[in-house]
Amino acid sequence: MDVERELAEHAEAVRALGQDAGTLGQIASRIAGCLRSGGTLYLCGNGGSAADAQHVAAEFTGRFSGERAPLPAEALTANTSAITAIGNDYGFEEVFARQARARLKKGDVLAGISTSGESENVLRAVRAARELGAFTVGFTGGRASRLSGACELCLQVRSESTARVQEAHILAWHLVCGMVEETLGAGGA
Repeated sequence: MDVERELAEHAEAVRALGQDAGTLGQIASRIAGCLRSGGTLYLCGNGGSAADAQHVAAEFTGRFSGERAPLPAEALTANTSAITAIGNDYGFEEVFARQARARLKKGDVLAGISTSGESENVLRAVRAARELGAFTVGFTGGRASRLSGACELCLQVRSESTARVQEAHILAWHLVCGMVEETLGAGGA
């Protein structure tokens, strides 16, 4: 492994996020508005993106950088009983959509995280969320994808490397968390 090359690719993916500051601001504004009006942020993804969904939900329900009230956020990846039951009974493609239909309401936000932007179960969750009147956000990788076209707002990290996309995603989520905290203040929503 060429460590210097890997670090240079990481730095470039992170630097390119600066071109998406407006998109990140819009995402943070939508999430803050949702939380302020009593809504919930829901997140979903597979593999490393599932871990990111849980990480981000914890940043909102716990805290990110400052002391504040807890904010309602939930990762649809966290309930293994629901995932395995739905997967067994309806197929893996439905594991997030079925949960979305059970939980989401108009005014909520669903964030779908997929480095490829082609994860069928994330796409189906986005479709279900939109049918319910929730706002949809996507976090994807460097090429146009079905997810980037399905979401109302999408951060598309400018890299073809799954590792670089995941690294940039968590930084982007940290930026969003910080902006939401700043917008809502110490009292939270």
